[in-house]
Amino acid sequence: MPKNYPGNLYIVAAPSGGGKTSLVRHLVTTLDDIAISISHTTREIRPGESDGIDYFFVDEAQFINMVNDNAFIEHARVFNNLYGTSAAEINARLKKGIDVVLDIDWQGAEQIRRMFPHAVSIFIIPPSLEELKKRLMNRRQDKDEVISGRMVKAQDELSHYPEFDYLIVNDNFEHAAVELRAIVIANRLRMEKQVNKQAKLLSFLLSSQ
Repeated sequence: MPKNYPGNLYIVAAPSGGGKTSLVRHLVTTLDDIAISISHTTREIRPGESDGIDYFFVDEAQFINMVNDNAFIEHARVFNNLYGTSAAEINARLKKGIDVVLDIDWQGAEQIRRMFPHAVSIFIIPPSLEELKKRLMNRRQDKDEVISGRMVKAQDELSHYPEFDYLIVNDNFEHAAVELRAIVIANRLRMEKQVNKQAKLLSFLLSSQ
């Protein structure tokens, strides 16, 4: 049954290897009524990924056609691959009262904030550049030159942290996961959300003798 209050939109960004994807996946398994927005991308599928679950994997021609059809609310080229967020998917879930989490980079976050000014944005950083490089190497998904390029780009990405509402240091996964969950729960309890959601209860409490 559809709810009479809209869901919240959360933007989670981090430099490559910052751990945002793992944290976001953990988040949606610990709370109800929250889902990850699945982006479209032209990059190759990685081991362990599934089309329609991790990303919608499309070729560049398909992606450009979607751009021309205004299918995306944001899109960007990152490391020579295109990424885009579907407007229809996000709006459908928000209207049903489902919170939506966007796992995107800072460029996408900037575009999203212009269209959804009330979105809550969260930036995740590693405890050190050494730890970030270690995580990228442990993934065993990229060649050394690719990792070197990601490390160079990481410092530029990290410089955009002031543009976000919240900052989480992912030095301990369990601790970072608790902090991310706390942000979502706190936002759900904001007065403007609760007045709508708890309208019947508030009316009963104020009218009871």
